[in-house]
Amino acid sequence: MLDPDQDRHGALVRARRTGRASQHHHHPEVRKESLMSANIVFIGLGNMGLPMAQNLVKAGYSVSGHDLVKASVDKLVQAGGKTGADSMAAVAEADVVITMLPASRHVESLYLGDQGVLASAKKGALLIDCSTIAPEAARKVAAAAAAKGFAMLDAPVSGGTNGAAAGTLTFMVGGPAQAFEAAQPYLQKMGKAIYHAGESGSGQTVKVCNNMLLGILMIGTSEAIRLGVANGMDPSVLSEIMSKSSGRNWTLEVYNPCPGVMATAPAAKDYAGGFGVDLMLKDLGLAVESALATSSAIPLGAAARNLYDIHSKNGAGGLDFSSIYNLLGKVK
Repeated sequence: MLDPDQDRHGALVRARRTGRASQHHHHPEVRKESLMSANIVFIGLGNMGLPMAQNLVKAGYSVSGHDLVKASVDKLVQAGGKTGADSMAAVAEADVVITMLPASRHVESLYLGDQGVLASAKKGALLIDCSTIAPEAARKVAAAAAAKGFAMLDAPVSGGTNGAAAGTLTFMVGGPAQAFEAAQPYLQKMGKAIYHAGESGSGQTVKVCNNMLLGILMIGTSEAIRLGVANGMDPSVLSEIMSKSSGRNWTLEVYNPCPGVMATAPAAKDYAGGFGVDLMLKDLGLAVESALATSSAIPLGAAARNLYDIHSKNGAGGLDFSSIYNLLGKVK
């Protein structure tokens, strides 16, 4: 079961790496460290953050991990990491601070508080937030960081818990080009595809757009399969033909929502694990917030958010988001 207050999200896509740089006028100092001498603090050891931090430990870095859940911290320590009672004391010694938190309010509180990261970090520290939050929140925190002379990146991830464990995540990074380059040694130990999306907030914008489309595609795929089954089709045959036709998409080919079609998909395991309904609902909510803030029209995104909200309220919040297939079976 995934708890949105403990799990640190992820989506389910793959991409190839690119290194497109954006234009920036301010270049806060970034401390240059020899590869394995960097002292890293990782705050937020949920279902995504813990394996990410463990991969940094495996790579030979000194990693101090912090989380409200003691069991998660203990697992990092068992893997060779360390911890301490005072997370901000650790931040004060860190060359790199990486965070993976549930929502915008948690990130703002951690970074902007009187005893927070920006008040505690040493000069030249590199700040990387891997949480999925509102683009406006990412820009707010990055601006505050820049005002204090820190280089900060918003670097949400895609790839889910399996990608986090395997070190094959996709990173969508927003922030100064210089900071993006400085972050490469660490991001490459946690991910496979690392994109520079643009200025601060751009990484979050890409994540929101991607997950909105993912939610829409999952609902559309579920509708299509339901319609075929209602007309007597074998869902496996239907899925195979559609995956070779113009309706092909990632949810159909890699993450099929119909039980019995794909042995590797959460649908084959009663929708356990994977990417939770409540996490998809959160990301679709961010899309709606962003649309309101920019006067953008997202009729399908808003409809998807409402369907996932109903699904969550029906008790499916902890199931994989492909379980929306079940909700559509109840609609007459």
